[in-house]
Order: sequence, then C-alpha cells, then structure tokens
Amino acid sequence: MSVVLRRGGVQDVRFLRDMLHHAYDWKERLPGAGPGPVQLYVKAWGRPGDTAVIAIEDGFPVGAGWYRLFTRERPGFGFVDEATPELAIAVVPSRRGRGIGGALLTALVDRARAEGHPGLSLCVDRRNEGAISVYRRHGFEPVSEQGSSLTMRVALA
Repeated sequence: MSVVLRRGGVQDVRFLRDMLHHAYDWKERLPGAGPGPVQLYVKAWGRPGDTAVIAIEDGFPVGAGWYRLFTRERPGFGFVDEATPELAIAVVPSRRGRGIGGALLTALVDRARAEGHPGLSLCVDRRNEGAISVYRRHGFEPVSEQGSSLTMRVALA
C-alpha cells in the first residue's frame, strides 16, 4: 500500500463533506429531521476536539477519518457522552478493501488515546458487516441500537 496519512485541517473540509456521503450513503435529510450530517460532522470545523486524518495515494486524497466532540443538547448519531468524541471514516469506493480504512482508524485511535480521550464512539448501519468487523478488530463494542443504526464504542483509558 503506497498510502500516506497526514493530519487534516480546515483546508480539508470540502473533502470531509464529500466523504460523509461515502461513509453513510446518506441521502439529503428529510425536512424536519434535525440537522443534517454536514452540519453535525463538518460545519465550523476546527472546534476544540476536532481531529482529522487524510489518506493520500499518488498525490490524491482517497480516504478520511475524523472525530469531534458533541454535547447532549446537539448529539451526533453515535453520541455516547460529552467526553467521548464520535468518529466518522470513509474511503473512496475504488480504494476500499486495501487496508486504508483500518490505517485511518488506527491513526485516530492512537491520536485520541494520546489526547487523553476516554474512548471513541461511532454509528454504523447494522447491515454493514464489513465495517462492523473492522471496528470490532480495533476494539469497538456495541453499546446501543436504534432502528438500523448501531452505536459502538472503544475504551481508551
């Protein structure tokens, strides 16, 4: 794998936004359904606790993983508590199955541990067995289910 990981920043917001559609196969939100994914996971990027890693292959971004803290009043889809950042991760479809997602996940877990976070959480479709398997290999365990969504958490402390 000739992929390089680099720290993400404000300059990557457009790519993070694009990657949300790959991560969740999201359609645009329904009217009255609350804030959409871009508003939750990307808008005003650079808040305290926002951390991103970008996978680059042959000079082009091919994947991204990031996490951010949420509040009980404005939770993410995989919210556990206010001390646990929620992560999102995606790899462009043509580059999946090559270990890029696992490398991004490892980098994020390491960074969150170094920053002193007690854990990381995420939300995944219960039918996405491939992703769930990757998350389990990295220590994530289910903590709740709602509809077709599964919230998972890994303890870091």
